[in-house]
Amino acid sequence: MEEVAAGVASELAGEFSIAMATYKGSGKKFLQQLAEQLDIPTEVEDDKGKVKQLTLDQLKEEIALNLPTDALLLLPEAKRLTTGIRFWLEDLIEAGCRVCCFAVANPGRDIFIEMIEVKLELPSDRAIREAMQDEAAKLNFDLTPARLSQLQPLAGRNPMLARKVVRQEKLGINQTMEHRQYLVMMPILIAALFSFAVIRYVGMGTGNKNWQIFGGIALTVAMAAKQLGRVEGAKKKLGQ
Repeated sequence: MEEVAAGVASELAGEFSIAMATYKGSGKKFLQQLAEQLDIPTEVEDDKGKVKQLTLDQLKEEIALNLPTDALLLLPEAKRLTTGIRFWLEDLIEAGCRVCCFAVANPGRDIFIEMIEVKLELPSDRAIREAMQDEAAKLNFDLTPARLSQLQPLAGRNPMLARKVVRQEKLGINQTMEHRQYLVMMPILIAALFSFAVIRYVGMGTGNKNWQIFGGIALTVAMAAKQLGRVEGAKKKLGQ
């Protein structure tokens, strides 16, 4: 997300006053980064001449009061933003500020509901290969084209996962592709239950005791198997 936001910033650098920051657990540092990029003071001098940093609420107020009219806030990993930061951004948006949030999926709450959603195309295979090659170059890791072609399917269309695959390859971790495709058997099971019920009712209508007994037993066994299929073990891994 940060790379996408950086690309947007480079494209619009001459048109807007851009500030980009990623929330990493500290709301104060997050606001300080935005303020510094917009040339908004983050410190204040008290009556005794001592310089103090503005508090979180003071930073919110200072940025809101001194925000340039052509400001554009770019926020990668916007799903991390706290409720207080999102409500503050909502006030900025109502005041006319341009805010662009980046996230893998739309969280679907408060300010995200009001924003215009733009879905980006998935990265191409070439882009994934380039991301893997760049990560290998950063790690001084010699990744042959043949091995690269073998590792690429493990990354799918996710650049972050592509870099992770390269790091794991450098550490010598055995990597296999997880099989995530499976057949949903529930519709077939429900159809079988209905068929057994039909056999039973046909037997009742025709007076055939054998059909009634077979349909009833089969329906009971199928229902029991359906319930047993829902039994799950502990979700925690061994040792946790």
